[in-house]
Amino acid sequence: MGVNQPDGIDTIVVDYGGVLTNPLRETYAAFAARVGIGIEEIMRAFADATRRLGRTPMAALEVAAITERQMVDELLAELPEGTGDPLAGRPFGELWFQGRRANKEFLDYLRELRADGFRLALLTNNVREWEQRWRAQIPVDELFSVVVNSAHEGVRKPDPRIYRILLGRLDARAEQCLFVDDDAANCAAARQLGIRTVQFTHTAQAVESLDEILRTRREPR
Repeated sequence: MGVNQPDGIDTIVVDYGGVLTNPLRETYAAFAARVGIGIEEIMRAFADATRRLGRTPMAALEVAAITERQMVDELLAELPEGTGDPLAGRPFGELWFQGRRANKEFLDYLRELRADGFRLALLTNNVREWEQRWRAQIPVDELFSVVVNSAHEGVRKPDPRIYRILLGRLDARAEQCLFVDDDAANCAAARQLGIRTVQFTHTAQAVESLDEILRTRREPR
């Protein structure tokens, strides 16, 4: 197959966590099991820290406003007294990535799109300290011509500024791009700028949706 309408969608932009990896809930569950704290208690700590600090620890980490260690300290401060350090001094990212695996099926589909002539880009809310970990999981340099990472830009989805950074790096118009993300708010922000979106719920659904949108852009080999 090949791209046969260059004035249409020619660039596929994808999220990392929950799209190129297993679902976020699975990573949370595996992390909770490893540290011996329930998911509800972890989520409560995030919520309590957000109320106390006026911003979410993870959002601050993803724009490199705080370090991974600072984020952990903010969460530990919200756990019941006497809990101690459930990480036992280990980096948060080390334990987090033990529950994260690549979505090989969707990565294979992206390889097909790239072979068909579509340009691929990655737009991720991510963490500076996790750079080597997440890049080790997926073939970044093989697949993506542009990578926009919140931790390097100081702004994260769904802020419109990061989508504008993406379009500038791609030297593309919004209507040339199709964006895949598992977060509804991130998709909504992209649509506000004229970028067409597919909200990822699972691989088969995403592939079907993408094929339906792109079928007029592709022709049999």
